[in-house]
Amino acid sequence: MTENWSAVARAINERVNELGLRQRELAERSGVSQAIVREIQHQTVERRRSRRTLEALSLALEWHPEHLWSILRGQKPLEPGQTGDETTDKVLARLDAIDDRLDGITERLDAVDAHIASVVDALGRRESP
Repeated sequence: MTENWSAVARAINERVNELGLRQRELAERSGVSQAIVREIQHQTVERRRSRRTLEALSLALEWHPEHLWSILRGQKPLEPGQTGDETTDKVLARLDAIDDRLDGITERLDAVDAHIASVVDALGRRESP
């Protein structure tokens, strides 16, 4: 399988710009030396990098751990939280949707609770002599 290091460099550079990171910050976040980050970003050294290096950079760039590895291999990267297993990913997506709905219900119940408390308070003031 051919490896596309220029696609990796392009993806890193675009993401660094999106996040407003400096090369030094990416190195610190990822635990990858700044020299290696520079080599990958600018393709100055033709050398194979470990999968762990790409994983560390992916995570530092707030991507799925396999994001850069997938780009290197010409595959569509997974989104954070995806596993690559279609059934599992559908279940996880559904659970996320349920979680979002529960958050909405909780917010509405809090609003109703606050409204009831204000009505009870107002009634209490009206009945006081």
